[in-house]
Amino acid sequence: MHAERLLGAVAQSTQVNYLQSVTALGPIPLRLTELLTPDRIRVPLLAHSKEGVLRELVELLVDGNGAGPGLGNAMWGAGVEDVFQAVLERERQFPTGIGYGVAVPHGKTPALPNLLAVAGTTPSPVPYETVDGEPVRLFFLLAGPESQAGAHVKALSRISRLVRREPMRARLLAAQSGEEFYRILCDAERGGAA
Repeated sequence: MHAERLLGAVAQSTQVNYLQSVTALGPIPLRLTELLTPDRIRVPLLAHSKEGVLRELVELLVDGNGAGPGLGNAMWGAGVEDVFQAVLERERQFPTGIGYGVAVPHGKTPALPNLLAVAGTTPSPVPYETVDGEPVRLFFLLAGPESQAGAHVKALSRISRLVRREPMRARLLAAQSGEEFYRILCDAERGGAA
């Protein structure tokens, strides 16, 4: 419920951009598995603080983007600091802990050509500003250009639907690898749980 309200507020604030991006960019990916790949999922994340987890996820997004280590910078001119600062700025405006031990940090930056996503879990809860006051273990990070606000909102909505059920959160948290986490997402999206 809290997550849906948060995502509703995000959707309202970007409604114009959403409509523009839908018409300008064509179809928006309908599944998280179109944004994520096993190599964009880190199980477990090693950091123990909010800022540490955010940096680790951004490094995975920029440097380990599925094209090979370090190629993100050469391909896009996107540096870890550019994306990290965009995510931190969004966190300063409105923290992205949606409750139930889940956070969806995100940011918009011209340093990236399109919307990208990474995910991960921590072995221990990480202190984080959340709507229910609970620490976080399950993270999905999104970053992309302002021009893809529609895809951004769609991805936030998909994540919210996916993690609103405790059994799904438990399965994702129990995953022992990025591959297993990804298979769980694939099964959920194929079965209509997301």
